[in-house]
This record gives sequence, C-alpha cells and structure tokens, in this order.
Amino acid sequence: QVQLVESGGGLVQAGGSLRLSCAASGSTFNIDAIGWYRQVPGKQRELVARIMSGRNTYADSVKDRFTISRDNAKNTVYLQMNSLKPEDTAVYYCWTILTGPPRSQYWGQGTQVTVSS
Repeated sequence: QVQLVESGGGLVQAGGSLRLSCAASGSTFNIDAIGWYRQVPGKQRELVARIMSGRNTYADSVKDRFTISRDNAKNTVYLQMNSLKPEDTAVYYCWTILTGPPRSQYWGQGTQVTVSS
C-alpha cells in the first residue's frame, strides 16, 4: 500500500502561483506512475500532470503553466502552478499507480485550490 498526503493548496489571485506537494509513504518502491488530478463539483476528475517511465505528461489546459517534478530521496512529487486562472479552481488530488499485478491505484485526500479573478 501507499499513502499520499497533499499540501500547498489555498487561495490565490489570477496570475499568481502555488506549489502543491505530495508526500508518499509505504510501498513507494513499487510506484509505476505518480501525478495530479483535479475535480470540480459536477464534473469528472481529470488528469493534470503525471510522471511515468521518466516522461512528464500534461493536460493541454495547463501546458506551459504547470510543472510536475519528483524528489525521489524525499518520496515527494510537486506541482508548480504558475499563471493561475479562475478555471484552475478545483480540488487537486495526488494519485499513484503501482507496478503489478495487481496495478493498485491510490489517492490522496485532496487539497483545495481557489483562484480569484
């Protein structure tokens, strides 16, 4: 099992920046991919960014504004969010999937990001 704890959410004005952190613990040596999703009420959870096989993948809506990075020594993944827009307002969830079988997935508790116009 893997436990994920997010931090760093909050309220920011449009154009501002925030950095989210996600600390992983447990069977971190089995992590195959790790990243961030977000969700707004009434909509499906959507991928924001992830690291898998050494490659970073981003949603089109956040490319060139958000950067995902990983500190393996600290078992922590970060999401640097710049040039924030009101439409980035959501609950952001840390996510990971382990090598398998089975390819178990885990989620953090979520952290609220609110961008005011």
